[in-house]
Amino acid sequence: MHAQIVLFDGFDPLDVVAPFEVLHAGGTASGGSLSVELVSAEGAREVVSGTGGLTLRATAALDPERADLVLVPGASGRVGEAEDGAEEVFGEAAVGVPATQPAQSGAAPAEAVDQPIPVLLGRTLTTELPALLRAAMDDPSVTVATVCGGSLVLALAGLLEGRHATTHHLVLDLLDATGAHAVRARVVDDGDLVTGAGVTSGLDLALYLLEREAGPRIAHAVEELFAHERRGTVWRAQGPVPAAL
Repeated sequence: MHAQIVLFDGFDPLDVVAPFEVLHAGGTASGGSLSVELVSAEGAREVVSGTGGLTLRATAALDPERADLVLVPGASGRVGEAEDGAEEVFGEAAVGVPATQPAQSGAAPAEAVDQPIPVLLGRTLTTELPALLRAAMDDPSVTVATVCGGSLVLALAGLLEGRHATTHHLVLDLLDATGAHAVRARVVDDGDLVTGAGVTSGLDLALYLLEREAGPRIAHAVEELFAHERRGTVWRAQGPVPAAL
């Protein structure tokens, strides 16, 4: 299995690094049956995160024809001022924001530092990323995964209508408003779409993907290596609907 983790200007580093380390360790534990790389819609380049100008390098272009797994992180930035309500912070401001040029030199552009998260997510809509993600979603052989606000990147691009997904708890209502079926769970498995909630759920999501694709013994070995136990039940649209508790 080959995994590509997407970088975009303003990405959240923990959304990226946690799954990268889990999947990389899974590749080692499985004798090389799994590989992982960092990519961007624009190709190989330095990509600045939304956390203090921390920069990671995308080594290739996102290519759904070459990937078995495409993972989209959320953004890191300001949630909003203290007096702002969740609807204002994560409302229509996420759509229709102006595009910015991607960072090519590794220097952190002002536009990607200390910006509201909706602005950073919205800017992905002005790049080639939505078209590439649509190609991945349209290919049943490709699993698309997200961490935190990564599901909103897909949702705002119109790619999650009717699908079960989760995101950061502050924006579950926004996810639901896009036509997705928002689920309050740490990890949601909707077949070829697997989504994680808040940023630390990237560990749990990657370990679950490792279990699903490489087997529980490989996932358990990586879990022990990282001294981390997965939390919560992975939600699937299976079984009887529970009665009110």
